[in-house]
Amino acid sequence: MDKDQQIAQLTKLNQQQSAQMAQLRFELDELKRLLFGRKSERFIADAPMDPAQLDLAGMMPPIATAVPAVEQEVVIKKKATTPPPTGRLPLPDHLERVIIYLEPVQDTTGYRKVNEECTEQLDYVPGKLLVRRYIRPKYAKDSADGTSTDFIIAPLPDFTIEKGMAAPGLLAQIIVDKHVDHLPIYRQIKRYQRHGVKLAASTICGWLEATATLLAPLNEELKKQVVASGYIQADETPLPVLNGETKGATQTGYLWAYHSPPGQLIYYDYQPGRSKKGPLGLLSGFSGYLQTDGYGVYDHASIGGRSDITQLYCMAHARRYFEKALVTDKEPAQYFLTELQKLYAVERRMREQPCSAAQVLEIRQQEAVPILTALKTWLTEQYTTHPVKSPLTAAVGYALQRWDKLSNYTSDSKLQIDNNLVENAMRPVALGRKNYLFAGSNEGGKRLALFYSLLETCKKHELNPLDYLRDILERMPSTKTSELRSLLPDQWKPRTISN
Repeated sequence: MDKDQQIAQLTKLNQQQSAQMAQLRFELDELKRLLFGRKSERFIADAPMDPAQLDLAGMMPPIATAVPAVEQEVVIKKKATTPPPTGRLPLPDHLERVIIYLEPVQDTTGYRKVNEECTEQLDYVPGKLLVRRYIRPKYAKDSADGTSTDFIIAPLPDFTIEKGMAAPGLLAQIIVDKHVDHLPIYRQIKRYQRHGVKLAASTICGWLEATATLLAPLNEELKKQVVASGYIQADETPLPVLNGETKGATQTGYLWAYHSPPGQLIYYDYQPGRSKKGPLGLLSGFSGYLQTDGYGVYDHASIGGRSDITQLYCMAHARRYFEKALVTDKEPAQYFLTELQKLYAVERRMREQPCSAAQVLEIRQQEAVPILTALKTWLTEQYTTHPVKSPLTAAVGYALQRWDKLSNYTSDSKLQIDNNLVENAMRPVALGRKNYLFAGSNEGGKRLALFYSLLETCKKHELNPLDYLRDILERMPSTKTSELRSLLPDQWKPRTISN
């Protein structure tokens, strides 16, 4: 082996070892971040140093470097905001006032009242249990010949649970406490015990099962509206479920979320696994835009291959790979993240200054498409010049393979640049999972999905979930199928009860 061959062999070995060290350093940094670091993926680009500043280490002016010219300047005009009020904010007028008069201890004879001072404190009275007692007078009338007696009594109203002890208000409170405020059933039981009422866990679980059965038609109507919306964002998250064979042992089920941005409706579907069976079944009647992460069940081999579905990917997922690559390949990763900031700045500007559908499409074509085109060229160059496996090549490969579907959002004004809206809807599930730990069975997972569907849709429409749920639980027993649409959160109107 001659000298040149030895040099080439050693150079190749050195490159392999450097790549291996970089990969190990990346994995170590990722592990440290998972254990001790922040979870935020916020990126702030390095600002160019002022040449007039002295270098703190050597007390010498830094070497002048050429700063690349910015091809496109994004100007974001923020709305003028009024300065926040100082001092204590007034308490809302709708709160009940308890008036307490404080007279001076001194004798006020001969004094006249010239004014009064008012001081308010915010107090809280814990929720209380009450009993609904239905008293129905029974009337009797004897026949003329005295041989028979006719009785009259008012019928009971339709109850949420037939012959059940729980009224709509209590059922709504239990459901909201668990699925909105993440309070497990056993903690709720202890709270009711402080009121002197003992409720068994099996009793409450029976109530939840009966309530879910009552709300099942409304949940199906919600699914129908989401599937018919023409634009769905999909995501999934694990849910531990007791397997029923070994005590305490769990299996991994999944809650699949389907969010319709146009109507702000969200439907959760529980599946015992993460295969394509769930989304294939639910989206069998769907046509339109489907936006997802890069999980394979959505690819062309399954859902995305249908001609009536246009698939989009999530730009936030592509960004995440480059954010992690900052550790080992700072300069190229920083360039990609800086360009993405320009794309997000365009979207933010259009949200802050509401634009028509035509304006949104025009702005994206003029400002976002050139950036996306340039980034695709840059990704192709990086893919050919960085053959060694590294976090950067993984990020480039992920983005380049999906770039056309990542850019699809510019083709329609109603589309989003990323999947963050549906990912945000997974946070309550994650918080609840940390508190109630698992679902008791696959049927329990389906009930969780049903309650999350209605309550998270309530949240998107800024409704009080307790008021909404109490109302529909009273109305559902007598609601016709044709009236279900009006009970979904986006069209729900509370009943006006006359005194």
